[in-house]
Amino acid sequence: MEDSEKSFGNSPLLDYLSLGKSYGPYGIVGAAIVGLIIPVLLATIFVGKRKGKQRGVPVKVDGEAGYVVRNVRLPELVEVPWKGATTVAALFEQSCRKYSQDRFLGSRTLISKEIVTVSDGRKFEKLHLGDYEWQTFGQVYDRACNFASGLVKFGHNVDTRVAIFSETRAEWQIAFQGCFRQNITVVTIYASLGEEALIHSVNETQVSTLICDPKLLKKLTAISSSLETIKNVIYFEDDETEKDSSFSGSISNWKISSFSEVEKLGKVSPVPPSLPSKNGIAVIMYTSGSTGLPKGVMITHGNIVATVAAVMMVIPKLGTNDVYLAYLPLAHVFELAAESVMLAAGAAIGYGSPSTLTDTSNKIKKGTKGDASVLKPTLLTSVPAILDRVRDGVLKKVEEKGGLAKTLFNFAYKRRMAAIEGSWFGAWGLERMLWDAIVFKNVRAVLGGQIRFMLCGGAPLSGDSQRFINICMGAPIGQGYGLTETFAGAAFSEADDTSVGRIGPPLPCCYIKLVSWEEGGYMTSDKPMPRGEIVVGGFSVTDGYLNNPVKTNEVYKVDSRGMRWFYTGDIGQFHPDGCLEIIDRKKDIVKLQHGEYISLGKVEAALMLSNYVDNIMVYADPLHSYCVALVVPSHQDLEKWAQQAGIKYKDFAELCSRAETIIEVQQSLSKVAKDAKLDKFEIPAKIMLIPDPWTPESGLVTAALKIKREQIKAKFKDELKRLYE
Repeated sequence: MEDSEKSFGNSPLLDYLSLGKSYGPYGIVGAAIVGLIIPVLLATIFVGKRKGKQRGVPVKVDGEAGYVVRNVRLPELVEVPWKGATTVAALFEQSCRKYSQDRFLGSRTLISKEIVTVSDGRKFEKLHLGDYEWQTFGQVYDRACNFASGLVKFGHNVDTRVAIFSETRAEWQIAFQGCFRQNITVVTIYASLGEEALIHSVNETQVSTLICDPKLLKKLTAISSSLETIKNVIYFEDDETEKDSSFSGSISNWKISSFSEVEKLGKVSPVPPSLPSKNGIAVIMYTSGSTGLPKGVMITHGNIVATVAAVMMVIPKLGTNDVYLAYLPLAHVFELAAESVMLAAGAAIGYGSPSTLTDTSNKIKKGTKGDASVLKPTLLTSVPAILDRVRDGVLKKVEEKGGLAKTLFNFAYKRRMAAIEGSWFGAWGLERMLWDAIVFKNVRAVLGGQIRFMLCGGAPLSGDSQRFINICMGAPIGQGYGLTETFAGAAFSEADDTSVGRIGPPLPCCYIKLVSWEEGGYMTSDKPMPRGEIVVGGFSVTDGYLNNPVKTNEVYKVDSRGMRWFYTGDIGQFHPDGCLEIIDRKKDIVKLQHGEYISLGKVEAALMLSNYVDNIMVYADPLHSYCVALVVPSHQDLEKWAQQAGIKYKDFAELCSRAETIIEVQQSLSKVAKDAKLDKFEIPAKIMLIPDPWTPESGLVTAALKIKREQIKAKFKDELKRLYE
């Protein structure tokens, strides 16, 4: 994911303002005149405010205290996408038969790759990729069945577990579905997981077969003596894969096979399926974990199909005409849930990666098209950290262009904003088409030009970024809220909801209730909106944590009807239309020396708006009356400031340590804090600049790029101590 950060930090979205190219030397002026006069007149004539829509309704649940809300669509919770699809195995088989001739999984061919050395000596891999090659639903079904039979020949049965330790790719999904043909539980492990967490995950689940990328084979070598139960290693083949003979020779008790070898074994010796039940454990998913070792969440088949059924009701016109670009980690619940929805809907899934996503992504060879340009997806998922970087990058590029281009962009943006918030005609009629053709078409082309709906999850998305991407991409963003513990199924904002900063009503598969938290001052009796801890109940709520009954009983509760409820630790409030908004998190609230409560997450979200901030962790010691912060600065912005200020430095680390640099960043933080109306005690009194980025590989952020507070505190404990001296 470090590549992901670089790729989006230098996104081609930053280079989109080629406004004059299509219009000749004076065309942009004429376009501006048309854009300024005609839409304003039309929007004025056809103005009309959209009526509010009820999306969630309060309900009375027997024996349940708190404020409970369900989706307005159905009086009863939805459990399956259609009759008979009670397990992932059944859903997969029925979809593959229904859409057998339609394209399903697509991957790009590798034409060539080369290593490029830049001026400072750093080396980068550059890829020349071809078109997408597709497998139909029917072909994928046959491959999954063959793989399943091959696993049985390896000695697998219902009592054994398979782990997938790999980046996202088509074979990941084929292996995943193949395991369920024989009722084998799948353990999902992040490819970026550290050695200690990897050993813990494999040993705790007693995995007998581990499926991995070939590039991860050597990583396994270093810890092979600590992996107690592994008998088989199956590696996915790449275009240039050759099995490392030194690896296979060094692990005498492991049988190492290629994915195609297992498929061939199953094809010549087919085995009848042994299908799971809806209450059976489909997946043990290890959270990326913001504290300590990752926990294994036990996800049932029923949990997965319930979330699938609910999301299919929310995304409009989802079907075989859709193309989904898959590039986020499949070991993350958000991506796995999204691909499961696409499977059920008959949509095509094209695989890419964060480092090859766009034409100027850091692994794309110059002259080669990125994944989005080739695939032209209609649906895309993202995490907030990426969208925030895109927004910041586009705005910086607009500022650099200046002049008429900047004026036109800003005016177009304001008109589209006004249209979305007010006039129906302005939002969806002629004015929208004009602004798209004049200004936003080039932005949209970066992601293929066909995006009609975006899904965002993994962390809260700021209202500014949500509105910005919505306007520039011309597509609604469905902001989802869910956890591994609810298989991503909790709340989801709907396509026709133009508000920002909210996460929509409960999905139709679950209830959401708020429970008062007196210590934090959040009560369901609060006016004008009830507030409290968010608790999710229903078919998407998972079975708990593997081998951890204490933690399970702490956050999972079962009511008198047998319904499971999960206590999220997040604080929310319900709007009158039944939409939920996250406003805090229990673990992020610290009581300072003089009794003030500070919400670390709220402060961090506000300070992230500083141009100098790439990442930040605010820290508050209860024995003091102020907070401090560790700031990972933006290389580009800080170096630009240093150049303008005439500051000489040896390297970036030295620049970060200079007093004048710290003062400049702190002044910027103070400004955005005041703009966000933070109290004085919420503004960090002291900061320290950390020159190295926080990445999933470093263990300091999750795969969704959320900070791991405890790990950062442990790594920088001496620095935090010095900030309070």
